[in-house]
Amino acid sequence: MKHLTSRDNALFKTLKKLNDSARERKVAQQTLLDGVHLIESYMALYGEPKLLIIPEGKSSTEAVGILQQADDDKLVMFPTLMFAELTPVASSTGILALVDIPEVLACQKEDFVLLLEEIQDPGNLGAILRTAAAAGVSMVVCSKGCTDVWSPKCLRGGQGAHFVLSIVENIDLVDFANSFTGQILATSMNGVSIYNLDLTKPTALIIGNEGAGVSAALMHAATQKVSIPMQNNVESLNAAVAAGVCMYERVRQLAVIVKR
Repeated sequence: MKHLTSRDNALFKTLKKLNDSARERKVAQQTLLDGVHLIESYMALYGEPKLLIIPEGKSSTEAVGILQQADDDKLVMFPTLMFAELTPVASSTGILALVDIPEVLACQKEDFVLLLEEIQDPGNLGAILRTAAAAGVSMVVCSKGCTDVWSPKCLRGGQGAHFVLSIVENIDLVDFANSFTGQILATSMNGVSIYNLDLTKPTALIIGNEGAGVSAALMHAATQKVSIPMQNNVESLNAAVAAGVCMYERVRQLAVIVKR
């Protein structure tokens, strides 16, 4: 195992850039994964990471299991403070992996598509992707203004969703909406209740920016404005929560059909 202690080390500098910069990740086509579950999800589909990185001190039992499977030349140890500079969250599980960014999975059928417009918070985006995978979304389309899907913090929030979803980035959502043959639902403060619509047919669901919501141009491209009924004068929900409510209403409707 390599034990590196200098911030001037070339490998540390490279890893730091990958953690901090979407541009560096795009150029290298590599990123960092944080946490045992996320790394195991990657390994189940793509095999061993390029590197496994741990801090000085005792690793968790789950991390030890991964480390025992790895070749010694793929293990790197950093002092605790240097390791902390590479993690996307304050409470890291104590293991990171350097991996190649996987190729985008092909979308087999565009029957339930999620359109994300300028989602800025990587934690929000990761949470949305995690729910999308669980809810059976067939494709996620991110606008040009969305935060980087492959950032370590977004990956941490997604907990493996990235590896099972068809995700495309930097797309003109108005053009995509104009070419979509199903219904296009835009979340809004004053739309029809999501619970009153048939979501079992081909559907594209638009989730807008956390602060500004869905843009006027994309709202115009939608076939229907939809809202989530709320009480106690609450005006809006967090973008990830709103997306989850809408996606799982489709899951509920499909379950009702199966029971009939």
